[in-house]
Amino acid sequence: MKRSIIFICALTLSGIAFAQNAELDILFEEFYLDNGLRVIVHEDRKAPIVAVTLWYHVGSRNEVTGKTGFAHLFEHLMFNGSENYDGEYFAPFQEVGATGMNGTTNTDRTNYFQTVPTTALDLAMWMESDRMGHLLGAIDQDKLDEQRGVVQNEKRQRENQPYGRAFDYIVGNVFPEGHPYSWTTIGSMEDLDAATLEDVYEWFRTYYGPNNATLVLAVMLTSKQPGSPSSVIWSYSTRTTTDANGHLGPRGLSRTGVW
Repeated sequence: MKRSIIFICALTLSGIAFAQNAELDILFEEFYLDNGLRVIVHEDRKAPIVAVTLWYHVGSRNEVTGKTGFAHLFEHLMFNGSENYDGEYFAPFQEVGATGMNGTTNTDRTNYFQTVPTTALDLAMWMESDRMGHLLGAIDQDKLDEQRGVVQNEKRQRENQPYGRAFDYIVGNVFPEGHPYSWTTIGSMEDLDAATLEDVYEWFRTYYGPNNATLVLAVMLTSKQPGSPSSVIWSYSTRTTTDANGHLGPRGLSRTGVW
């Protein structure tokens, strides 16, 4: 019995080691649209659905002292309609049976995603393209104030949990003062209170354009030209960002203080 247990353990560990050493081979095609949008398409024939993820190459690292939490606040504003669609962003997706609709923000990127039936791919493309190109006319002071309150409530909920501020203290001590990694993505209450409509407009103009984004599709293809029905829609968003690379390059860190 003892030998059997040892054999089973050895077999299990060898399987884990093999899995860790196995190369992950995910086939995909990559191309760029004329407006600068990078598109990555992976063919997945398991089901007639499309996983759509749009990555903007901007996060809290692009913030500056006194304006923290803005990348995450702007993520919330992306779900409040556009100049061409006056409604709640998720409503059309719910009607077609979409799942997994949301967005997230971290230090280096902001992403938006949904999984839709293949018949609703162009709906997803239009919705994402439209808010990329035509958002600002739909954002007013009331919407900014509403989402500011939502974000601040998220911050309170997190901080009122055990160890809720632990990560704040960690990054505040690991990174130098003023470095954008020295604050958490959600930012400070004071900076969120100070966010203005002009800040919103400037963030959009600077970072939310096709030349600062990557569209990723996992889809059951019906054509030899991946994404071809959608490229026309994405060409609709021809605006480019004013500063696709952000204001800040890498900074060196010295091993002092907390090391």
